[in-house]
Amino acid sequence: MIVVTTPTGRIGRQLVTQLLEEGSAVRVIVRDAAHLDENVRDRVEIVEGSHADAAVLDRALVGAEALFWLVPPNPSAPSAEEHYLDFARAGAAAIRRHGVGHVVAVTSAGHGWAKPAGLLSAAFEMDAELEASGAAYRAVSLPFYMENLVGQADAIVRTGALSLTCAADRPLAMIATRDIAAQAAGLLTDLSWTGQQNVPVFSADRLTPAEIARVIGDELGRSVEYRQVAMADFAAMLRSRGASEQAVRDTVEMFASQDEGIYDADWPRATLAPTDFRTWCREVLVPAVERSAAQVTR
Repeated sequence: MIVVTTPTGRIGRQLVTQLLEEGSAVRVIVRDAAHLDENVRDRVEIVEGSHADAAVLDRALVGAEALFWLVPPNPSAPSAEEHYLDFARAGAAAIRRHGVGHVVAVTSAGHGWAKPAGLLSAAFEMDAELEASGAAYRAVSLPFYMENLVGQADAIVRTGALSLTCAADRPLAMIATRDIAAQAAGLLTDLSWTGQQNVPVFSADRLTPAEIARVIGDELGRSVEYRQVAMADFAAMLRSRGASEQAVRDTVEMFASQDEGIYDADWPRATLAPTDFRTWCREVLVPAVERSAAQVTR
């Protein structure tokens, strides 16, 4: 039995589908079963609740051979560190109680980074807590998600620009969520691995933000420019949306660490995923931009 947390998220949804296609027995932990895809709901065992809840984990982990672990985002949490550790402590204790042999977790690339990195540092602390459970552990360590750019579809339509805090000429390591799900599925369906290991997984592309904008423009058939956002302006935008000062600090530290090269040391040893940015752009971002454009013209 493979237990999957966050089965309705961008990664978890794809992972559950892949595991079922491969014939695995799957149990999911989900806050509301109604949010599961209809074609999945009758094919998995369901435990409703949060995987930060010990009682929920005790129901879910009975007889489990492997666990897929992902901490869901919570912008209203007092701090990223507390949020991640609340989940990780509950998870590690339950893994020990039930003798779960293998755990695969979604985390950040850049382990060993010496500076505060906000949300990314919180993920590293999660790893340490889960490793202390004694289970065989694989930290699938990831850079910037390509899917984060989908949130800019409206801005691309309105302004013809892509905006990030990164320097225009500094390569940004990226990954598509489909490749994260595939990596996790491979680990969860072949439990011959042992020990504890951090496994960076990157797209083979080494594109700068300026090059990313050019690819988007190529695929859309119109010019898209890159605009670097000053970190102070980015922080002000977060505050204007109601983010607490701690949430602003956690997010700013994360993006600052990306700008400063937190992922760079993992490039030489990263597993290279098959989805290149142009393919992802054509298949995911362009349709999102076209839907946004259609809504504008209605």
